[in-house]
Amino acid sequence: MAQSPSQPAQEPAQQPARQPSKLQTSPEQPAPVRQIATLVAGWVDRLGAVWVEGQIAQLNRRPGTVFMTLRDPLADMSILVTCNRMVLDAADPPVVEGASVVVHGRPRFYANRGSLSLVADEIRTVGLGELLARLERRRQLLAAEGLFAPERKQRLPFLPGVIGVVTAQGSAAERDVVENARRRWPAVRFEPAYASMQGSFCAREVIEAVQRLDRMPGVDVIVVARGGGSVEDLLPFSDEGVVRAIATARTPVVSAIGHEQDSPILDLVADVRASTPTDAAKLLVPDVSEELQGVAQTRDRMRRQVTGLVQRELDRVAALRDRPCLADPHTMVTAREREVDELTARIRRRHGDRLDRGLDDVAHARARVRALSPLETLRRGYAVLQTADGHVVSSVDERDLGDMLTARVSDGRIRVRVEDLVHDHADAEEAR
Repeated sequence: MAQSPSQPAQEPAQQPARQPSKLQTSPEQPAPVRQIATLVAGWVDRLGAVWVEGQIAQLNRRPGTVFMTLRDPLADMSILVTCNRMVLDAADPPVVEGASVVVHGRPRFYANRGSLSLVADEIRTVGLGELLARLERRRQLLAAEGLFAPERKQRLPFLPGVIGVVTAQGSAAERDVVENARRRWPAVRFEPAYASMQGSFCAREVIEAVQRLDRMPGVDVIVVARGGGSVEDLLPFSDEGVVRAIATARTPVVSAIGHEQDSPILDLVADVRASTPTDAAKLLVPDVSEELQGVAQTRDRMRRQVTGLVQRELDRVAALRDRPCLADPHTMVTAREREVDELTARIRRRHGDRLDRGLDDVAHARARVRALSPLETLRRGYAVLQTADGHVVSSVDERDLGDMLTARVSDGRIRVRVEDLVHDHADAEEAR
Protein backbone atom coordinates (compact mmCIF):
# COMPACT_ATOMS: atom_id res chain seq x y z
CA MET A 1 0.00 0.00 0.00
CA ALA A 2 1.44 3.38 -1.02
CA GLN A 3 2.37 5.94 1.67
CA SER A 4 0.45 9.24 1.90
CA PRO A 5 2.37 12.47 1.21
CA SER A 6 1.47 13.67 4.71
CA GLN A 7 3.21 10.69 6.30
CA PRO A 8 6.94 10.71 7.04
CA ALA A 9 8.93 10.07 3.91
CA GLN A 10 11.40 7.84 5.70
CA GLU A 11 8.87 5.09 6.40
CA PRO A 12 8.20 2.56 3.59
CA ALA A 13 4.74 2.36 2.11
CA GLN A 14 4.48 -1.35 2.84
CA GLN A 15 6.37 -3.95 4.81
CA PRO A 16 8.05 -6.88 3.11
CA ALA A 17 6.07 -10.08 3.24
CA ARG A 18 8.96 -11.96 4.79
CA GLN A 19 12.47 -11.25 5.90
CA PRO A 20 15.15 -12.51 3.54
CA SER A 21 17.17 -15.39 4.77
CA LYS A 22 20.70 -14.73 5.78
CA LEU A 23 23.25 -15.64 3.12
CA GLN A 24 25.86 -18.11 4.29
CA THR A 25 29.31 -17.24 3.00
CA SER A 26 32.90 -17.90 4.00
CA PRO A 27 36.37 -17.24 2.63
CA GLU A 28 36.32 -20.71 1.13
CA GLN A 29 32.79 -20.34 -0.25
CA PRO A 30 32.31 -16.67 -1.21
CA ALA A 31 29.22 -15.43 -3.03
CA PRO A 32 29.68 -14.10 -6.58
CA VAL A 33 28.86 -10.48 -7.37
CA ARG A 34 25.85 -11.41 -9.47
CA GLN A 35 24.32 -13.27 -6.54
CA ILE A 36 24.80 -10.35 -4.15
CA ALA A 37 23.43 -7.91 -6.73
CA THR A 38 20.44 -10.13 -7.34
CA LEU A 39 19.73 -10.44 -3.62
CA VAL A 40 19.98 -6.67 -3.14
CA ALA A 41 17.63 -6.13 -6.07
CA GLY A 42 15.18 -8.59 -4.52
CA TRP A 43 15.33 -6.85 -1.14
CA VAL A 44 14.77 -3.42 -2.75
CA ASP A 45 11.84 -4.73 -4.77
CA ARG A 46 10.18 -5.91 -1.56
CA LEU A 47 10.20 -2.30 -0.23
CA GLY A 48 7.32 -1.35 -2.49
CA ALA A 49 6.17 2.11 -3.57
CA VAL A 50 6.87 5.06 -1.24
CA TRP A 51 6.31 8.81 -1.05
CA VAL A 52 9.62 10.72 -0.78
CA GLU A 53 10.12 14.40 -0.03
CA GLY A 54 13.20 16.29 -1.16
CA GLN A 55 14.69 19.11 -3.19
CA ILE A 56 15.58 18.75 -6.85
CA ALA A 57 19.32 19.31 -7.19
CA GLN A 58 19.72 18.39 -10.85
CA LEU A 59 17.19 17.99 -13.62
CA ASN A 60 18.10 16.40 -16.95
CA ARG A 61 15.31 16.16 -19.51
CA ARG A 62 15.73 13.65 -22.30
CA PRO A 63 13.31 12.76 -25.10
CA GLY A 64 11.69 9.84 -23.32
CA THR A 65 13.09 9.74 -19.81
CA VAL A 66 13.85 12.39 -17.22
CA PHE A 67 16.71 12.02 -14.72
CA MET A 68 16.63 13.99 -11.45
CA THR A 69 18.75 14.10 -8.30
CA LEU A 70 16.54 14.35 -5.22
CA ARG A 71 18.44 15.83 -2.25
CA ASP A 72 17.61 15.85 1.46
CA PRO A 73 17.76 19.53 2.58
CA LEU A 74 18.89 18.63 6.10
CA ALA A 75 21.49 15.99 5.27
CA ASP A 76 24.16 15.51 2.65
CA MET A 77 22.27 12.65 1.02
CA SER A 78 20.61 12.27 -2.39
CA ILE A 79 19.00 9.66 -4.62
CA LEU A 80 18.60 9.36 -8.38
CA VAL A 81 15.01 9.61 -9.64
CA THR A 82 13.90 8.57 -13.10
CA CYS A 83 10.48 9.03 -14.65
CA ASN A 84 8.70 9.27 -17.93
CA ARG A 85 8.65 12.69 -19.56
CA MET A 86 4.87 12.78 -19.30
CA VAL A 87 5.07 12.32 -15.51
CA LEU A 88 7.28 15.41 -15.23
CA ASP A 89 5.12 17.44 -17.60
CA ALA A 90 2.01 16.57 -15.59
CA ALA A 91 3.32 18.35 -12.46
CA ASP A 92 1.53 21.62 -11.74
CA PRO A 93 3.24 24.00 -11.21
CA PRO A 94 6.13 22.89 -13.42
CA VAL A 95 9.12 21.28 -11.74
CA VAL A 96 12.39 23.23 -11.83
CA GLU A 97 15.77 22.81 -10.19
CA GLY A 98 15.73 23.81 -6.54
CA ALA A 99 12.02 23.12 -6.13
CA SER A 100 10.73 21.13 -3.18
CA VAL A 101 8.72 18.13 -4.38
CA VAL A 102 7.02 15.01 -3.14
CA VAL A 103 7.68 11.99 -5.38
CA HIS A 104 5.76 8.73 -5.47
CA GLY A 105 7.74 5.86 -6.88
CA ARG A 106 9.26 2.44 -6.45
CA PRO A 107 12.94 1.96 -5.52
CA ARG A 108 14.83 -0.16 -8.02
CA PHE A 109 18.31 -1.60 -7.87
CA TYR A 110 19.99 -2.19 -11.21
CA ALA A 111 22.16 -5.24 -10.70
CA ASN A 112 24.13 -4.78 -13.93
CA ARG A 113 25.29 -1.27 -12.90
CA GLY A 114 25.09 -1.72 -9.15
CA SER A 115 23.08 1.50 -8.78
CA LEU A 116 19.93 2.41 -6.91
CA SER A 117 17.27 4.76 -8.24
CA LEU A 118 13.67 5.67 -7.66
CA VAL A 119 11.28 5.17 -10.56
CA ALA A 120 8.64 7.85 -10.12
CA ASP A 121 5.09 7.66 -11.37
CA GLU A 122 3.87 10.92 -9.78
CA ILE A 123 5.56 14.18 -8.86
CA ARG A 124 3.90 16.88 -6.79
CA THR A 125 5.39 20.28 -6.26
CA VAL A 126 5.02 21.43 -2.68
CA GLY A 127 2.51 24.30 -2.72
CA LEU A 128 3.39 27.73 -1.41
CA GLY A 129 0.90 27.54 1.46
CA GLU A 130 2.23 24.19 2.61
CA LEU A 131 5.80 25.40 2.18
CA LEU A 132 5.14 28.49 4.28
CA ALA A 133 3.45 26.35 6.93
CA ARG A 134 6.54 24.15 7.14
CA LEU A 135 8.77 27.17 7.41
CA GLU A 136 6.56 28.54 10.19
CA ARG A 137 6.80 25.26 12.12
CA ARG A 138 10.55 25.31 11.71
CA ARG A 139 10.67 28.92 12.86
CA GLN A 140 8.65 28.10 15.97
CA LEU A 141 10.91 25.16 16.84
CA LEU A 142 14.05 27.24 16.46
CA ALA A 143 12.50 30.12 18.42
CA ALA A 144 11.66 27.71 21.24
CA GLU A 145 15.38 26.88 21.45
CA GLY A 146 16.14 30.57 21.99
CA LEU A 147 18.09 31.07 18.76
CA PHE A 148 16.26 34.33 18.07
CA ALA A 149 16.59 35.78 21.58
CA PRO A 150 17.76 39.42 21.64
CA GLU A 151 20.38 38.72 24.31
CA ARG A 152 22.18 36.39 21.89
CA LYS A 153 22.68 39.11 19.31
CA GLN A 154 25.99 40.94 19.04
CA ARG A 155 26.52 44.61 18.36
CA LEU A 156 28.16 45.61 15.11
CA PRO A 157 31.54 47.35 15.32
CA PHE A 158 31.41 51.07 14.60
CA LEU A 159 34.14 50.90 11.97
CA PRO A 160 35.08 47.36 10.91
CA GLY A 161 38.50 46.90 9.40
CA VAL A 162 37.60 43.85 7.29
CA ILE A 163 34.10 42.82 6.21
CA GLY A 164 33.46 39.23 5.20
CA VAL A 165 31.00 38.93 2.32
CA VAL A 166 29.14 35.69 1.61
CA THR A 167 27.50 36.01 -1.80
CA ALA A 168 27.67 34.79 -5.37
CA GLN A 169 30.73 35.87 -7.31
CA GLY A 170 30.03 38.82 -9.59
CA SER A 171 26.44 39.16 -8.36
CA ALA A 172 24.52 42.40 -8.10
CA ALA A 173 24.29 41.90 -4.33
CA GLU A 174 28.09 41.84 -4.09
CA ARG A 175 28.35 45.03 -6.10
CA ASP A 176 25.69 46.72 -3.98
CA VAL A 177 27.47 45.87 -0.74
CA VAL A 178 31.04 46.57 -1.86
CA GLU A 179 30.44 49.71 -3.93
CA ASN A 180 28.07 51.36 -1.48
CA ALA A 181 30.30 50.54 1.48
CA ARG A 182 33.39 51.91 -0.26
CA ARG A 183 31.46 54.97 -1.33
CA ARG A 184 30.61 55.58 2.31
CA TRP A 185 34.04 54.65 3.71
CA PRO A 186 36.75 54.25 1.04
CA ALA A 187 39.28 52.62 3.39
CA VAL A 188 37.09 49.61 4.21
CA ARG A 189 38.41 46.18 3.14
CA PHE A 190 36.49 43.06 2.14
CA GLU A 191 37.13 39.36 2.44
CA PRO A 192 34.84 37.55 -0.06
CA ALA A 193 33.69 33.98 0.48
CA TYR A 194 31.75 33.03 -2.63
CA ALA A 195 28.93 30.50 -2.48
CA SER A 196 25.91 29.51 -4.51
CA MET A 197 23.01 31.72 -3.56
CA GLN A 198 20.41 29.41 -5.11
CA GLY A 199 19.93 25.75 -5.75
CA SER A 200 20.58 22.51 -3.97
CA PHE A 201 24.17 23.33 -2.93
CA CYS A 202 23.38 26.80 -1.62
CA ALA A 203 22.84 25.90 2.05
CA ARG A 204 25.98 23.79 2.32
CA GLU A 205 28.21 26.36 0.60
CA VAL A 206 26.79 29.22 2.68
CA ILE A 207 27.51 27.27 5.87
CA GLU A 208 31.08 26.57 4.76
CA ALA A 209 31.64 30.21 3.76
CA VAL A 210 30.31 31.58 7.06
CA GLN A 211 32.39 29.14 9.10
CA ARG A 212 35.52 29.95 7.09
CA LEU A 213 35.10 33.68 7.60
CA ASP A 214 34.27 33.17 11.28
CA ARG A 215 37.63 31.44 11.77
CA MET A 216 39.58 34.34 10.24
CA PRO A 217 40.91 36.58 13.04
CA GLY A 218 40.90 39.76 10.93
CA VAL A 219 37.23 39.64 9.93
CA ASP A 220 35.16 41.97 12.14
CA VAL A 221 31.70 41.38 10.65
CA ILE A 222 30.10 39.00 8.13
CA VAL A 223 27.33 39.91 5.70
CA VAL A 224 25.29 37.31 3.83
CA ALA A 225 23.89 39.07 0.76
CA ARG A 226 21.57 37.97 -2.01
CA GLY A 227 19.14 39.74 -4.30
CA GLY A 228 15.41 39.17 -4.33
CA GLY A 229 13.66 36.05 -5.53
CA SER A 230 10.72 33.76 -5.05
CA VAL A 231 10.02 31.88 -1.86
CA GLU A 232 11.53 28.75 -3.43
CA ASP A 233 14.69 30.66 -4.38
CA LEU A 234 15.14 31.86 -0.81
CA LEU A 235 14.48 28.48 0.82
CA PRO A 236 18.19 27.77 1.49
CA PHE A 237 18.28 30.78 3.79
CA SER A 238 15.62 29.17 5.95
CA ASP A 239 17.59 25.93 6.09
CA GLU A 240 18.08 24.70 9.64
CA GLY A 241 21.77 24.08 9.07
CA VAL A 242 22.33 27.63 7.85
CA VAL A 243 20.37 29.03 10.78
CA ARG A 244 22.42 27.06 13.33
CA ALA A 245 25.69 28.02 11.65
CA ILE A 246 24.77 31.70 11.96
CA ALA A 247 23.65 31.23 15.57
CA THR A 248 26.99 29.68 16.59
CA ALA A 249 29.16 32.24 14.77
CA ARG A 250 31.37 34.32 17.06
CA THR A 251 31.58 37.14 14.51
CA PRO A 252 28.56 39.46 14.15
CA VAL A 253 26.47 38.53 11.11
CA VAL A 254 24.31 40.83 8.97
CA SER A 255 21.53 39.28 6.90
CA ALA A 256 20.86 41.04 3.59
CA ILE A 257 18.62 38.58 1.77
CA GLY A 258 16.15 39.70 -0.88
CA HIS A 259 14.05 42.81 -0.53
CA GLU A 260 12.07 44.43 2.26
CA GLN A 261 9.14 42.01 1.95
CA ASP A 262 11.35 38.88 1.97
CA SER A 263 11.82 37.37 5.42
CA PRO A 264 13.77 34.08 5.52
CA ILE A 265 14.54 32.59 8.92
CA LEU A 266 18.12 33.77 8.51
CA ASP A 267 16.88 37.31 9.18
CA LEU A 268 15.67 36.26 12.62
CA VAL A 269 18.86 34.58 13.79
CA ALA A 270 21.28 37.14 12.34
CA ASP A 271 22.58 39.83 14.68
CA VAL A 272 21.29 42.57 12.36
CA ARG A 273 18.81 42.38 9.49
CA ALA A 274 19.22 44.63 6.47
CA SER A 275 16.26 45.08 4.16
CA THR A 276 18.49 45.03 1.05
CA PRO A 277 22.21 44.60 0.26
CA THR A 278 22.42 48.36 -0.19
CA ASP A 279 20.94 48.88 3.25
CA ALA A 280 23.51 46.42 4.62
CA ALA A 281 26.32 48.64 3.34
CA LYS A 282 24.77 51.56 5.26
CA LEU A 283 24.64 49.48 8.42
CA LEU A 284 28.18 48.12 8.10
CA VAL A 285 30.19 51.33 7.82
CA PRO A 286 29.48 54.99 8.60
CA ASP A 287 29.32 57.60 5.88
CA VAL A 288 32.67 59.42 5.84
CA SER A 289 31.05 62.63 4.54
CA GLU A 290 28.45 62.54 7.31
CA GLU A 291 31.13 61.81 9.90
CA LEU A 292 33.29 64.67 8.61
CA GLN A 293 30.24 66.92 8.64
CA GLY A 294 29.47 65.77 12.17
CA VAL A 295 33.07 66.47 13.22
CA ALA A 296 32.89 69.91 11.61
CA GLN A 297 29.58 70.66 13.32
CA THR A 298 30.96 69.43 16.64
CA ARG A 299 34.06 71.56 16.16
CA ASP A 300 31.89 74.58 15.37
CA ARG A 301 29.75 73.98 18.43
CA MET A 302 32.84 73.64 20.60
CA ARG A 303 34.33 76.79 19.05
CA ARG A 304 31.10 78.70 19.70
CA GLN A 305 30.97 77.40 23.24
CA VAL A 306 34.57 78.34 23.95
CA THR A 307 34.21 81.70 22.20
CA GLY A 308 31.02 82.43 24.12
CA LEU A 309 32.67 81.43 27.41
CA VAL A 310 35.71 83.64 26.72
CA GLN A 311 33.48 86.54 25.65
CA ARG A 312 31.37 86.22 28.79
CA GLU A 313 34.50 86.27 30.92
CA LEU A 314 35.81 89.29 29.00
CA ASP A 315 32.49 91.07 29.52
CA ARG A 316 32.67 90.23 33.20
CA VAL A 317 36.21 91.56 33.45
CA ALA A 318 35.19 94.71 31.56
CA ALA A 319 32.24 95.19 33.91
CA LEU A 320 34.55 94.80 36.88
CA ARG A 321 37.02 97.26 35.40
CA ASP A 322 34.21 99.77 34.79
CA ARG A 323 33.36 99.85 38.47
CA PRO A 324 34.51 103.12 40.15
CA CYS A 325 36.70 101.27 42.60
CA LEU A 326 38.62 99.60 39.76
CA ALA A 327 38.38 102.39 37.17
CA ASP A 328 40.12 104.76 39.67
CA PRO A 329 41.43 102.80 42.66
CA HIS A 330 42.54 106.07 44.33
CA THR A 331 38.89 107.06 44.68
CA MET A 332 38.26 104.39 47.27
CA VAL A 333 41.52 105.21 49.04
CA THR A 334 40.74 108.94 48.97
CA ALA A 335 37.29 108.37 50.39
CA ARG A 336 38.69 106.21 53.16
CA GLU A 337 41.43 108.75 53.73
CA ARG A 338 38.83 111.50 54.23
CA GLU A 339 36.96 109.24 56.63
CA VAL A 340 40.19 108.59 58.53
CA ASP A 341 40.96 112.33 58.62
CA GLU A 342 37.47 113.08 59.86
CA LEU A 343 37.69 110.39 62.49
CA THR A 344 41.15 111.57 63.49
CA ALA A 345 39.94 115.17 63.79
CA ARG A 346 36.91 114.04 65.76
CA ILE A 347 39.11 112.01 68.08
CA ARG A 348 41.50 114.91 68.50
CA ARG A 349 38.63 117.27 69.30
CA ARG A 350 37.18 114.85 71.78
CA HIS A 351 40.54 114.20 73.41
CA GLY A 352 41.31 117.94 73.34
CA ASP A 353 38.05 118.69 75.05
CA ARG A 354 38.68 116.01 77.59
CA LEU A 355 42.24 117.28 78.16
CA ASP A 356 41.01 120.84 78.51
CA ARG A 357 38.41 119.79 81.03
CA GLY A 358 41.01 117.72 82.79
CA LEU A 359 43.46 120.64 82.86
CA ASP A 360 40.76 122.85 84.22
CA ASP A 361 39.96 120.32 86.90
CA VAL A 362 43.63 119.98 87.74
CA ALA A 363 44.01 123.76 87.90
CA HIS A 364 41.03 124.05 90.15
CA ALA A 365 42.23 121.22 92.32
CA ARG A 366 45.72 122.72 92.41
CA ALA A 367 44.26 126.08 93.35
CA ARG A 368 42.30 124.47 96.14
CA VAL A 369 45.34 122.52 97.28
CA ARG A 370 47.48 125.61 97.12
CA ALA A 371 44.90 127.52 99.06
CA LEU A 372 45.16 124.93 101.80
CA SER A 373 48.94 124.59 101.61
CA PRO A 374 51.06 126.22 104.40
CA LEU A 375 53.32 127.59 101.69
CA GLU A 376 50.57 129.84 100.46
CA THR A 377 50.25 131.18 103.98
CA LEU A 378 53.96 131.70 104.10
CA ARG A 379 53.85 133.54 100.78
CA ARG A 380 51.47 135.98 102.38
CA GLY A 381 54.23 136.94 104.82
CA TYR A 382 53.82 134.41 107.57
CA ALA A 383 56.70 132.31 108.98
CA VAL A 384 56.82 129.07 110.96
CA LEU A 385 59.23 128.69 113.82
CA GLN A 386 60.77 125.31 114.33
CA THR A 387 63.16 123.96 116.82
CA ALA A 388 66.36 122.26 115.84
CA ASP A 389 64.61 118.91 115.90
CA GLY A 390 61.79 120.19 113.61
CA HIS A 391 59.06 120.83 116.16
CA VAL A 392 56.85 123.82 115.46
CA VAL A 393 56.88 126.57 118.13
CA SER A 394 53.30 127.51 118.79
CA SER A 395 53.71 129.40 122.09
CA VAL A 396 56.23 131.75 123.61
CA ASP A 397 56.12 129.70 126.74
CA GLU A 398 57.72 126.79 125.01
CA ARG A 399 61.00 128.59 124.41
CA ASP A 400 63.59 130.32 126.48
CA LEU A 401 65.76 133.27 125.77
CA GLY A 402 68.78 132.43 123.77
CA ASP A 403 67.23 129.36 122.04
CA MET A 404 68.18 128.89 118.49
CA LEU A 405 65.17 128.52 116.20
CA THR A 406 64.55 128.20 112.47
CA ALA A 407 62.07 130.51 110.80
CA ARG A 408 60.47 128.79 107.75
CA VAL A 409 59.41 131.30 105.16
CA SER A 410 58.01 130.74 101.66
CA ASP A 411 61.34 130.62 99.91
CA GLY A 412 63.68 129.24 102.57
CA ARG A 413 64.73 129.15 106.26
CA ILE A 414 66.13 131.79 108.60
CA ARG A 415 68.20 131.00 111.69
CA VAL A 416 67.10 133.21 114.59
CA ARG A 417 67.93 133.56 118.28
CA VAL A 418 65.31 134.30 120.91
CA GLU A 419 66.15 137.73 122.33
CA ASP A 420 62.87 138.49 123.99
CA LEU A 421 59.66 136.74 124.87
CA VAL A 422 56.44 138.91 124.81
CA HIS A 423 53.04 137.53 125.60
CA ASP A 424 50.14 138.90 123.51
CA HIS A 425 47.11 138.04 125.60
CA ALA A 426 44.62 139.82 123.33
CA ASP A 427 45.62 137.71 120.36
CA ALA A 428 45.50 134.55 122.47
CA GLU A 429 42.00 135.33 123.61
CA GLU A 430 40.92 136.06 120.06
CA ALA A 431 42.40 132.78 118.92
CA ARG A 432 40.51 130.90 121.59
